[in-house]
Amino acid sequence: QVQLVESGGGLVQAGGSLRLSCAASGRTSRSYAMGWFRQAPGKEREFVATTTWHSGDTYYAEYAPFVTGRFTISRDNAKNTVYLQMNSLKPEDTAVYYCAAGRGGSAVAQYDYWGQGTQVTVSE
Repeated sequence: QVQLVESGGGLVQAGGSLRLSCAASGRTSRSYAMGWFRQAPGKEREFVATTTWHSGDTYYAEYAPFVTGRFTISRDNAKNTVYLQMNSLKPEDTAVYYCAAGRGGSAVAQYDYWGQGTQVTVSE
């Protein structure tokens, strides 16, 4: 089992920045893909970004088109933590953001472990 705990959400004005953190514990592995998803009220959970192990210390990052250039995903394996740096935030980025661990990719079904979520609210 892997436990994931997100933090760093909050209220920010449009154009501002937030950094989300996700601390992993339990049976963690550097080979797990670590992803971020979000879910706005009345909408389905959607993919935001993921970082997938390739080999050695090399990881690939993948982003949803609507965040490319604004958000950056990173991971610190020594701390078992993955981050999502969010810049140039827009009101439409308002959602609960979830951290996930699993096989990678953009599909919710590819992830086996989920955090409880952290609320991000972007005001006009």
